Amino acid sequence: MEVGIVAQKDNARAANLADELRGTLREDGVDVLVDCATADALSIEGVDPTAMADCDLVVSIGGDGTFLFTARGVGPTPILGVNLGEVGFLNAVSPADAVGAVREELEHARRAGSVRSHSVPRLEARGEGWTLTPAVNEIVVQGPQRGHGQGCSIEVRIDGSLYTGGHADGVLVSTPTGSTAYNLSEGGPLVHPRVDALVVTEMCAAEPMPSMVVGADRTLSVRIDDADRGYVISDGKGTQIIEPPARIEIGVADEPAHLAGPPVDFFEALGKLE
Repeated sequence: MEVGIVAQKDNARAANLADELRGTLREDGVDVLVDCATADALSIEGVDPTAMADCDLVVSIGGDGTFLFTARGVGPTPILGVNLGEVGFLNAVSPADAVGAVREELEHARRAGSVRSHSVPRLEARGEGWTLTPAVNEIVVQGPQRGHGQGCSIEVRIDGSLYTGGHADGVLVSTPTGSTAYNLSEGGPLVHPRVDALVVTEMCAAEPMPSMVVGADRTLSVRIDDADRGYVISDGKGTQIIEPPARIEIGVADEPAHLAGPPVDFFEALGKLE
C-alpha cells in the first residue's frame, strides 16, 4: 500500500507528526510519499502532491488551507485530515489520534479493497479555452481588485434565467462544504454539508440581491464587463486572468473530493466559529 503525507508548511508540529507517521507506516510495510516542503524540513526526498494521486490514502496535517492545497493536487484520492487549526470543517482527526486513525483506515483497505470515505462535490469553472482546477470550497469571479471603484459589471444567470446584474466587486459560488468559509464572510448562508446545493453570493454589490441557494444540478453562468481585466479564482489559489467582456460557466465537477476517516461533527465545528 502507498500513503501520501502533506503537512502544513513552516509548521514544526506538523512536520514532526508527519515524521512520526512516516516512520510508523514504513515499519508496517507501507510505502510513504511526503510533500516537498515537509521533506525539506525532515531532510528526506519529497514529491509534489500531484504525485500522490495514485496513493491509497493521503494524509493532510494542518488546517483547512492545508487540506485544500492537498485536494488541488490529489483530486479524488481519499484524504484524511488531521486538524492542527482552530475550527477544522475538513479535518476530523486530532493529532493524538492520527497514527491510529491512519492505521485503521489502511487495515480496512486491506480487508475491503479501499479506504472508507465519503464524497463532497467540487466546483469547476471554465471559459473560452481554459478550465480551472476544481474547488472544494468556492469559485470567485471578480474585477481587478476588491474595493471602491475597483469592481466590475456582473450578470449572473441560473439555467439561462437572470438572477442578478449590476456593479459589484464580484460574485462567489460556494459548495455546502465551503459555505462556512469565504461565503460566510461575504454574508452568505450556512448550508449543511449533506445538502445537495450551491450558494451564489454577490460581493459588495451596488444593489445586492440576497444570496441564492440552488440545486447542485443547476447551470450557472457569470458575465463580467466594464473592467480592464478580471479574475476567476478556485479555492483562493488557482487563478485564471480574463479579459472582459467574458462569460464563465460554473458547475459541479465530474469527480468529487473524497474525505476519509471519521466524519466531522458539523455542529461542534460551528461552535468554534468566532
